[in-house]
Amino acid sequence: MICHARLFLIFVILGTFVPVATAGQPMRMLFDFDTPSGINQWQIVNDGVMGGRSSSRVEHAGDGKMRFTGTLSLENNGGFASVRSLASGLGLENGHVIVIRAKGDGRKYTFNLYIPGRRTAFSYQSEFETKAREWIEVRMPIDRFVATSFGRPVTGISLDPAQVSSIGILLGDKKSGPFQMEIDWIGVD
Repeated sequence: MICHARLFLIFVILGTFVPVATAGQPMRMLFDFDTPSGINQWQIVNDGVMGGRSSSRVEHAGDGKMRFTGTLSLENNGGFASVRSLASGLGLENGHVIVIRAKGDGRKYTFNLYIPGRRTAFSYQSEFETKAREWIEVRMPIDRFVATSFGRPVTGISLDPAQVSSIGILLGDKKSGPFQMEIDWIGVD
């Protein structure tokens, strides 16, 4: 069996690097943004659905990244801006860890897992801090996501990861003003 250090060295020498999960299996990419078409799988959902005035957009950054930018507004009971993937089978399982490589602006964001259903404003959430203008890798175990409705915790509901059909990133830190985050990739191990 090849140890991780040797495997990493082999990948570096060959010019290819695949992130290695702790169990020795390669991380599975859910989304990467190497081409502009990778952005087509994402949509904006802002507080305008409730009368708010926040604005945002998602675009291909031109260097293989997705850029999520905008302005958070607290006017008209607003206060959130989000981007989420279109519904598809993600193949998540108990024990998985969502991993995201992102460069933010120092603000706190929320990562959402969505399941199909008729519940309004319902998701499973995990918050993460970004560092201004610095790439970080954030690891979020699926079993630590919290059921929420309109951003408030809901008790007595557990997540079946196999039902997750969409993921998203939301800014709702109650601080009005511009924001920006770049995402290199989102994977699972």
